Amino acid sequence: MITRDDVLAAQRRTAGHVRRTPLLQVDEDAWLKAEFLQHTGSFKARGAFNRQLAAAERGELDPATGVVAASGGNAGMAHAFAARSIGVPATVFVPEGTPAVKVDRLHAYGADVRVAGREYAEAYAAAVAFAARRGAVFCHAYDQPEVAAGAGVLAEEVLADLPDADTVVVAVGGGGLLAGVLAAVAGQLRVVAVEPVTAPTLHAALAAGEPVDVAVSGVARDSLGARRVGAIAFELAAAAPDLVSLLVGDDDVVAAREQLWRDTRIAAEHGAAAAHAALTSGAYVPAPGERVVTVVCGANTDPATLAPAR
Repeated sequence: MITRDDVLAAQRRTAGHVRRTPLLQVDEDAWLKAEFLQHTGSFKARGAFNRQLAAAERGELDPATGVVAASGGNAGMAHAFAARSIGVPATVFVPEGTPAVKVDRLHAYGADVRVAGREYAEAYAAAVAFAARRGAVFCHAYDQPEVAAGAGVLAEEVLADLPDADTVVVAVGGGGLLAGVLAAVAGQLRVVAVEPVTAPTLHAALAAGEPVDVAVSGVARDSLGARRVGAIAFELAAAAPDLVSLLVGDDDVVAAREQLWRDTRIAAEHGAAAAHAALTSGAYVPAPGERVVTVVCGANTDPATLAPAR
């Protein structure tokens, strides 16, 4: 389990490497944490830098072999970007069928992109084997203490910028962001964890009493597509007495994404819009005067899909 001390250490370590993203007030008692403005377009850069910088501090990061990750999405881009910034090579394994636009982004960040298998699990296994064979630092997409602690730094910024906040709302995929936020706020704020009904990893784990595999589909599967919640997130979530775990429908996610674009011109990806959907759909109804911060965690999406057909 990670603690707030781990998050504070990550904050010190990553200062100067990540952006301090703003809070945008959108209503009397509602704010958006603009993490879509982070490097690479998502919160994942925070954990990537913390993981790699910590490995460097311990002397584990060989400048010849660098880091390795498995992800054709936000995590892969974040680890590739962090590696380039630090000055070490990054190898990223992706499954067949990864969209060309994402592969191109990985190449643009300097990654050596390797295709392995038809599913993420096969790419993951290839990355683990590469790390063992070559001595590269393995960087998980979400279920690593330093990755989760790095993500939690955004919650420290919320606490500093809005000390009288009551609630923070986050989307859950593998749970790295949730784990970091839970560790950071530790009884100071209510945490609302939101998942699409088509990818209920945390919800299913809490019901079962342990992480379990779930079928994943739906509009947010590209970013909230983990089949099982991470062990770190589950441990923290199961121990959090006031955690609220909610499910929203795909239609709610689409509507929330369109509302963000229409009212704020934020081009959120579906996974990021899932958190906002908890409020716009009525799945979570704040009490009168409750001050709520919703984390808009990424914007790696095609803005053209937001424009209404004409």
